[in-house]
Amino acid sequence: MSAAWDYPDFDDHEGVHLYRDAASGLTAVIALHSTKLGPAAGGTRFWHYADKSDAITDALRLSRGMSYKNAMADLPLGGGKAVILADAGRTKTPAMLQAFGRAVDSLGGHYVTAEDVGMSVADMVVIAQQTRFVSGLPAVGAGVGGDPSPYTAMGIYLGIKAAVKRALGKDALKGVHVAVQGTGSVGGGLARLLAGDGALLTLADVNGARAQALADELGATCVATDGILSVEADVISPCALGAVLNAQTIPMLKAPIVAGAANNQLATDEDGSRLHARGILFAPDYVINAGGIINVALEYIGQGDRDEVERRIRRIPERLEQVWRESAETGDPAAHVADRIAQRLIGRG
Repeated sequence: MSAAWDYPDFDDHEGVHLYRDAASGLTAVIALHSTKLGPAAGGTRFWHYADKSDAITDALRLSRGMSYKNAMADLPLGGGKAVILADAGRTKTPAMLQAFGRAVDSLGGHYVTAEDVGMSVADMVVIAQQTRFVSGLPAVGAGVGGDPSPYTAMGIYLGIKAAVKRALGKDALKGVHVAVQGTGSVGGGLARLLAGDGALLTLADVNGARAQALADELGATCVATDGILSVEADVISPCALGAVLNAQTIPMLKAPIVAGAANNQLATDEDGSRLHARGILFAPDYVINAGGIINVALEYIGQGDRDEVERRIRRIPERLEQVWRESAETGDPAAHVADRIAQRLIGRG
């Protein structure tokens, strides 16, 4: 296995920490990209990787995305990410989570964790037995906290509305066709918000039964996962895992807008140029999907209530408009413009 700084996605990360606790079976990676704006904040992903080196790549890419996301959301936080390597059976135990909590605690507050793919509010409660550097805990009264997924979905929904207005000149979503890839907690929540506005939906998920159940609930259509990106629609909304937009899939797109919740949707930097060359309006993922981290961040720093969280989420379209406006003025891809703005904000521009 190569050293972390030899990986293509190493981007002057401040730290890449590998953890192993044989007694509990924990194998984990915590990557700290930047603490320029505050402690490195980002969720923990629980995932099975066929190759352990892929876990390091994931942590590197996701932590950089968190630096950009937190900066673009005007949060006093840097960017970090953790990955717990699951076995093929996705075995997760309290002892493993407690060991991970001790790993987080060993960093002395330089990293703050929360939920991500494969992790729940209940998991955060177990981790919090070993460290105070954790967020996404159950909300108390009118306070913020709990599952960040509904807040992520809200931000995506508002971002799609902004994209539809810019690209299609429509102020409402009634009759707008959105193809949603991934119907988990975020994608499912997004689909319900879109359906509430009268959007036409096509859904796909690796869990076909889950997608079909949601389609039945909302009066939507289901397609196979390998066909969702080529659906003829107004909006393609990737809400599953990353790297789905690449040299093979971008030519298949039949929609003028791509706006979804998945992190790291572009497989490479060149894919932002490919979308731009096709005239597709792209909502950079770390801008549009910031709703969850806004909720988690305000919980951790103890500022505001649910109204404040929602007020900040309603500013996501403003940041998207800034990116799209600069892209139109310069002719540069929106993905590259967003990176440029974020890099300036964290002092690397």
